[in-house]
Amino acid sequence: MNSKYVIELYEILNDLGIEIWIDGGWAVDALLGKQTRSHQDLDIAVECKNLSKLREYLEKQNYKEIERDEDKKWDWVLRDNDEHEIEVHSFSFDDNGKIVEENYWDGYSSDSLSGKGVINTQEVRCVSLEQLIKTHNPEKRKLKDTDYKDMELLSKKFDFNF
Repeated sequence: MNSKYVIELYEILNDLGIEIWIDGGWAVDALLGKQTRSHQDLDIAVECKNLSKLREYLEKQNYKEIERDEDKKWDWVLRDNDEHEIEVHSFSFDDNGKIVEENYWDGYSSDSLSGKGVINTQEVRCVSLEQLIKTHNPEKRKLKDTDYKDMELLSKKFDFNF
């Protein structure tokens, strides 16, 4: 998945009224302001109310949901014929604009979606640094080498210990 494709998708979804926040490895690169590695997929956060509209658009682009070993109620993965893969994480806002924290996932909280980053000179909404730190906790999940490298780069730029 290259940065040009990420920005094109981001802008198209914006134009369709589907707000997304970049998550995962691309969020790391967005906060760093530069691409630091290749990315197999694009993780995005989207409001539950926009899921059917998002799915409809992606299916028209030949994306199909792929089967996975783990059953997660809060996200799903789609892949197109060109091997572009998108992992969709969903959430809901309450009437006061706060994120509803679901019982089945310690996912997004009210400050999770406050990040602003840059991909290919384009400013994008992304998850916050605090969210990335929370989801890269080696006590909560097994991290890959790329996760450790991502956190090392973020800790140097934002001056925190990982």
